[in-house]
Parts: sequence; C-alpha cells; structure tokens
Amino acid sequence: MHVYFLENNDDLNGVLETLLQLRPQYNHQSLMEQIERQQAEGYRVVYVKQEGQVLAAAGFVMSEKLAWGKHIYIDDLVTCEQHRASGVGAFLINWFKDYARQHDCQQIRLDSGVQRFDAHKFYLREGFHIASHHFALTKL
Repeated sequence: MHVYFLENNDDLNGVLETLLQLRPQYNHQSLMEQIERQQAEGYRVVYVKQEGQVLAAAGFVMSEKLAWGKHIYIDDLVTCEQHRASGVGAFLINWFKDYARQHDCQQIRLDSGVQRFDAHKFYLREGFHIASHHFALTKL
C-alpha cells in the first residue's frame, strides 16, 4: 500500500468514488468543485492505493490555532466499504502521524458524527481520545 496526494490523474475517479461513500450529498462534479474551492484554502486530499485500486481517501488541512498549536485537521476520512477492517485505515492514520511529525505538528484532530460508533471505536483504537464536544449552529 502507498499514500498519494490527489492530482488530476487516472486515480481521480476512484478517489471521488471513495469520498462519495462518506459524502453522498455530492455528485462527482459538485464534489470536485467543492474540493477545488477548499484547495484554494489549503485543503489537501491523500489516498491509499494498492494494485491499481483506491482503498481509502482523506482530506485535511494543516493549520495553527491558539488552542492546538500547529496541527493537522482531518476533515474527511473514509475507507472503501469493501476494505474496512483490513488495516487500510490504520495504515492511513500512521501515515498522518508520520506526516504530522515531519511538519512539526503537535496534534492531529478530527470530528466524527455522534452516530458513527464503528468509526469512534477505530479512532480510539488508533490512539485518539475524545477531547471536546463540538457544537454547531446549522440553520443560519
């Protein structure tokens, strides 16, 4: 398995298909347009590929905040449904840990929907802890 940064290449369709498993409110075109808007603000997409197949993808930003210092915030992380519980997610999290250390980040942060119990178990197993409650005003 290897981790690659998303570029406009032959893997684009596989990465979009993978991200759509987490973000079904988009279609290929609207997802690509949203990614491009976010890339202008520093958003990056990486993906795991093996034997020509995209197995997982994640979108993230590197930033600094008073509360967290320099950190990576993972916005989107999804392992293709048929490859879950096969070590792909752990492989990608370990890549993020190495990448964060290489870039002098003190933390890796992410949010996970309250209903995503399997994801919570995975993140806890990978060394994450529940650090705060995330509040949102979604009807502005």
